[in-house]
Amino acid sequence: MKFFIDTANLEDIKEAQALGVLDGVTTNPSLMAKEGIVGKDNILKHYLDICNIVDGDVSAEVISTDFDGMIKEGLELAELHEQIVVKLPMIADGIKACKYFSDRGIRTNVTLVFSAGQALLAAKAGATYVSPFLGRLDDVSTDGMHLIAEIREIYDNYNFQTQILSASIRHTMHIVNCAKVGSDVMTGPLSAIKGLLKHPLTDIGLKQFIEDAKKMNL
Repeated sequence: MKFFIDTANLEDIKEAQALGVLDGVTTNPSLMAKEGIVGKDNILKHYLDICNIVDGDVSAEVISTDFDGMIKEGLELAELHEQIVVKLPMIADGIKACKYFSDRGIRTNVTLVFSAGQALLAAKAGATYVSPFLGRLDDVSTDGMHLIAEIREIYDNYNFQTQILSASIRHTMHIVNCAKVGSDVMTGPLSAIKGLLKHPLTDIGLKQFIEDAKKMNL
């Protein structure tokens, strides 16, 4: 399973990259605003800064919600850097734009997916990635992990090449469960990724090793 980090914070991206497990980055307008990145030129520069840190795909989201606007923005983003994946909303014009880009070899990520039917449409339109938001489903008492499993079954049934990018990851167990049901990618905060490192028995064992090593005058 690929590990993406969902942020626009360059320091978090650098730390995840330094771990040696980072495969890509996802961003959106809200994450950009959180980091104080405003204005078109600054946003485009920030995408380039991210591409210069990581080796993998960087999802850059369009702001327009109409077909023509998405095409204009998407083409500009795709031309920015070879690592850029154009991120499109799961709406009718978003699916049309996805088909337009896929026919021209431009990679896409269809986001804000909350049902298996939406994921099926995205795959039919040739999306490179589809982003079901499992955490947001959990927030409204719906089993987000069940949706990931449903999409996996459908894609396997018909050999769709669209990758399932599990988004809205809230915690470490979301990552583990995504891996168990066959998600191709997960994207979440640095805290969830680093949470995989932690186990109390590891801490206890390491402490004992260090204490024993001291007794041996090493």
